[in-house]
Amino acid sequence: MNNLFKSLAFWILVALALITVFNQFNTTRQVNSIEYSQFLEEARNGRFAKVLIEEGREGRTLKATTTDGKQVSTRAPADLWLVQSLLKSGVKVEAKPSDEPSLLLSIFINWFPVLLMIGVWIFFMRQMQGGGRGGAFSFGKSRAKMMDENQNIVTFADVAGCDEAKEEVQELVDFLKDPSKFQKLGGRIPKGVLMVGSPGTGKTLLAKAIAGEARVPFFSISGSDFVEMFVGVGAARVRDMFETAKKQAPCIIFIDEIDAVGRHRGAGLGGGNDEREQTLNQLLVEMDGFEGQTSIIVIAATNRPDILDPALLRPGRFDRQVVVPLPDIRGREQILLVHMRKIPLHENVRADIIARGTPGFSGADLSNLVNEAALFAARGNKRLVDMDDFERAKDKIYMGPERRSMILTEDEKRATAYHESGHAVVASLLPGTDPVHKVTIVPRGRALGLTWQLPERDRISLYKDQMLNEIAILFGGRVAEDLFVHRISTGASNDFERATGMARNMVTRYGMSEKMGAMVYGENDNELFLGRSVTTHKNVSEATMREVDAEIRRIIDEQYALAYRLLDENRDKVEAMTRALMEYETVDAEQVKDIMEGRPPRPPLPPQGGSTPKPPSGGKDAPGSATSGKPATA
Repeated sequence: MNNLFKSLAFWILVALALITVFNQFNTTRQVNSIEYSQFLEEARNGRFAKVLIEEGREGRTLKATTTDGKQVSTRAPADLWLVQSLLKSGVKVEAKPSDEPSLLLSIFINWFPVLLMIGVWIFFMRQMQGGGRGGAFSFGKSRAKMMDENQNIVTFADVAGCDEAKEEVQELVDFLKDPSKFQKLGGRIPKGVLMVGSPGTGKTLLAKAIAGEARVPFFSISGSDFVEMFVGVGAARVRDMFETAKKQAPCIIFIDEIDAVGRHRGAGLGGGNDEREQTLNQLLVEMDGFEGQTSIIVIAATNRPDILDPALLRPGRFDRQVVVPLPDIRGREQILLVHMRKIPLHENVRADIIARGTPGFSGADLSNLVNEAALFAARGNKRLVDMDDFERAKDKIYMGPERRSMILTEDEKRATAYHESGHAVVASLLPGTDPVHKVTIVPRGRALGLTWQLPERDRISLYKDQMLNEIAILFGGRVAEDLFVHRISTGASNDFERATGMARNMVTRYGMSEKMGAMVYGENDNELFLGRSVTTHKNVSEATMREVDAEIRRIIDEQYALAYRLLDENRDKVEAMTRALMEYETVDAEQVKDIMEGRPPRPPLPPQGGSTPKPPSGGKDAPGSATSGKPATA
């Protein structure tokens, strides 16, 4: 953008300079014009002291200076006796050749504004259509960016946490290095590899590593770069991309977010002439139509494989799907070690402890965690990044930054303390729940307080008893307000929303209701517009939906009553935890354990980098807020 403004300013200055120069040629002295007969009469009467005769393309011009110094002019016809008449009248006569610009210069002056406007238009079109690469005629040019083998320094050593995915794509590297190894046995390498995984799991990084290991050119482009408002542009760009790739073969083409162009055909509003579908058709032809053994491998990435067109996933196009999942505890440790190589670490930093406390983190999340820890160390003027910096970084990522400047009255703080104590006590009393890691009434993000639980291991599946306990924990905050504050607030709005959604899924999707049985009653709400369908079909009767609603209500009422009974029977523990929160503002797992065992909570220890909790099971919302923190992850 800066180069655009610099170029535009340069052309404006050039235009102003040229206009100034040309205006000098057009500058003429302003004189009074009179008729030719009057001019002769004035000359005979002796009122002119001098007359200048100028010859030009448009005729003869007479410029006279009167005796009192004024200037007059007139156009004169072809009069042979003009000079003799002026001399008889006693007027001095001078002759001057024409100083008018040449014909070529006059044409240029007249056409300069038009030429300038055309030039400015072409300049802007070049900038909008690729910074000058082909100018206004570059619509059909590919937007793919190429990295040659010298620019791409990413290898498999930079990719961690997805060992199975690396094994799947290792043979792609072997083929690109030595194609004859496979060809002499009659085998062929997959023409396309589709990488499927959640955002931030390293799909793009893995594709770069394949190219870096094989030492081949790497073309990268986004699916949205193909489609423009002009019909046929996307298909032209697909053709141009593959033509360019053939010249660089063997090479890799990487298409990120391919679902932007590879969705199901027939679901759009443009019918068969939809520009996106034309682009997809051309991509299908190129992937299964270019010459065999060209050593071009197409790698695509998406987190929505369910909405891709089936023709794109058939053998001969994307032959293989490689799942790049969220890393497990061992994978998270490996990823942390990769990113920790770039920062100076204190000897007390334990990657395995950090990995255990970051369930559900993707590779991008872990990279951000290491960066935030380094920033905390820099703010403290430290030379090394220690475990305390990682703990503070995890708290910030999970819970949001502290809002110490937010002023709460004593009553508001106490109500928040009771709310969070209700969550913590119910979570500690119910069997099979994750241990409470931290409870705080320090406002963070949009929440006035948070209760966190630390999972002891990565959670693979959710079970019915766990989900029921989770609903009871979510109701603990509202129940505590009702029992101890005797006033209810809007702070439990997100708790209710999550509890209702969990109960609804248990009945309608997971078959966890004995009355309704193992049957799916709800439609899949995850289909996006222009995905597989733009309409929803109702397959359940009104009577059945009333029974479903009644069953959801039963689950919610039972778990609310369970939370009420637990808190009513353990009032002393709620009061003790509330006092601790009012005194320390934040209590850790050891203090929670002391309170639940009937002992006075020990004073808080300085943070030493323990494990990080899972996303909050409940928290009191700020006034007008609709969320209490990051949603829980399974």
